[in-house]
Parts: sequence; C-alpha cells; structure tokens
Amino acid sequence: MSQSSIQYSVPKGASFFRRMGAWLYDLLVLAAVEMLAIGVVVGGFAIAIQFGFSIEGYVDVGDYLTRNPMVSPLFTLYVFAVASAFYGYFWSKAGQTVGMKAWKLQLISEFGGNVTFTQSLIRMATSCLGAGNLLALFDRNNRSFQDHFANCQMVKID
Repeated sequence: MSQSSIQYSVPKGASFFRRMGAWLYDLLVLAAVEMLAIGVVVGGFAIAIQFGFSIEGYVDVGDYLTRNPMVSPLFTLYVFAVASAFYGYFWSKAGQTVGMKAWKLQLISEFGGNVTFTQSLIRMATSCLGAGNLLALFDRNNRSFQDHFANCQMVKID
C-alpha cells in the first residue's frame, strides 16, 4: 500500500449545543468549587481577625478582599487560578470535566492523547469566557476558536 493511499480520519467535533450543555453544567460545578475556595480564604481571615488582624475601615472580610488595593488584585488572581486549576487538571488528566462526562464529550490533542496543561491554559485564555464556542457553529469540523489556538478538539464519545 502506498503512502498516498493512506486515509486519516479526523473526528468530527462536538456540536455547539452539546458544548453549551457541558459548559452550563461545568459552570455550576465550578461555582461550587469557587465558593469552597473563597470560603477557605474568608475563614482564614476570620481566624486572623480573632488573633488581632485589623480590617478597620472595611465593612467585612468580603469588602476588604474586594476593595483593598493591595489585596483585591491578589484575590482576583486567586479566583482565576482556582478556575484554571479546575479545568487544567480535568482536561489534562482525563480530557473531561464533570459536565463533559455527562454530555459525552472529550477534549483530545491534535498530537494524540490528552491535552497538556499548557494546552489547557491556552484554551482557557482564548475561550473568551465561552464565546469562542460560537465558531463551532460555522467550522466544518465543529472546532471552536480556543480549539484552533490550543491545537485540540472537543469530540463526542459513546
């Protein structure tokens, strides 16, 4: 068999509506994870206040975390880091988040196997908070904007 007669099949990407179902499902899971992560920070500050840490000039810990010019950027970075760790871990370890599992989707690398953590970070950075999935409506392989940038593809599995 000559090399020119070998045919490679490219799996068709997951549909926009399937992606949105998984995205909404994951949004709920991520909200719970973020609430837990923020609860740990707020609890830590509550303990620190008991030992004499002052948040004078602020209504409460939440006000301190969001309005203090030194703390607010760090807290925002922490919240984004938690989301990045959530998606990065699940995408690079199993190719699926909880929502993707429920909707029978998997993220695969164009290079074979699961995506790397770096690919998952690129995918998150270029997703435009989910709006990048709109490209899947017009792409012949149902690939999203972030899939193109991260060299990966979301596929439907059985």
